[in-house]
Amino acid sequence: METLLDTPLRATAVHDIDTALLRSWPVPMPAVEGDKEIRGHVLVVGGSSEMPGAIILAATAALRAGAGKLTIATGQSVAQLVALAMPEARVIGLPEHASDGFSLDAVASLDPLAERVDAVLLGPGMRDEPATARLVHALLPRFDAAGTAVVLDACAMGALRYPPAGQPWRFERPVVLTPHAGEMAHLTGIAKDDIVAQPDPQALDAAYTWNAVVALKGARTVIATPDGTLYQHEGGNVGLAISGSGDVLAGIIAGLAARGASLQQASCWGVALHARAGERLAERMGTLGYLAREISQEIPALLEQVAGAHAGDAETIRQQTPVGWGMGV
Repeated sequence: METLLDTPLRATAVHDIDTALLRSWPVPMPAVEGDKEIRGHVLVVGGSSEMPGAIILAATAALRAGAGKLTIATGQSVAQLVALAMPEARVIGLPEHASDGFSLDAVASLDPLAERVDAVLLGPGMRDEPATARLVHALLPRFDAAGTAVVLDACAMGALRYPPAGQPWRFERPVVLTPHAGEMAHLTGIAKDDIVAQPDPQALDAAYTWNAVVALKGARTVIATPDGTLYQHEGGNVGLAISGSGDVLAGIIAGLAARGASLQQASCWGVALHARAGERLAERMGTLGYLAREISQEIPALLEQVAGAHAGDAETIRQQTPVGWGMGV
């Protein structure tokens, strides 16, 4: 397959993700008297016996992005370890296959949470792509019905490769997908070099075909929406190309979505915050050698700095988005 569509889409609008755009598009802020419920509840599903750290990185990032409540669902084999590493979270142990994939019996534990969480991130640290795809497809209708924001990362994006009926998949409600070029090649069958050479049409075609907000990660990250809007961001540094960095980005996006940001707003802010965190770490520690776990530590201060005001300044940071931005997704 060379393209998702016979005729590649063109962007209906292109926006640079810079300080001006972000300040004109502030993320929702809780009222000064607000409690943790108002700040949003995020569910992170992932991890495995070989990669329990991925879900810890993603969950930490979701809290650093300002979510108020956190629930983690991970394999029974590592649930206690994750609970000790994340004292802020409720941790649920899910039944696993020998392959490290989650059993469909996990649906019984996760289904009741659909009405209680504002955003769900599925994928960090998960293994066994077919089993993960079955779980994602079993959960999506429930989260769709509840209006929960959904972010699919890493192995969970394989739901596109294993649709229930064996037919090309299109999400009923938009979700966020966070592939890098290699993952995009895996999902589409398009050569990685072609995706790197022309990321814009590939992201746009995928967003339209899949009904998803696609954040195609790279030195220049492009974010495409189903209606043909394209955002682009250049920044960060090669130090961000490190194990666990993508888990942190996905967690930031999920945390912002839990706070009430639209999917494309959470994606744009998440990409910008992630890149700027890398820049700060490089200034202090050097371009190479900082760790993914350190990225999240920079996020709270950056949220205030980029907004140009303190988080409690409700008069400056209003719960609004510019006309036409962040609507309907």
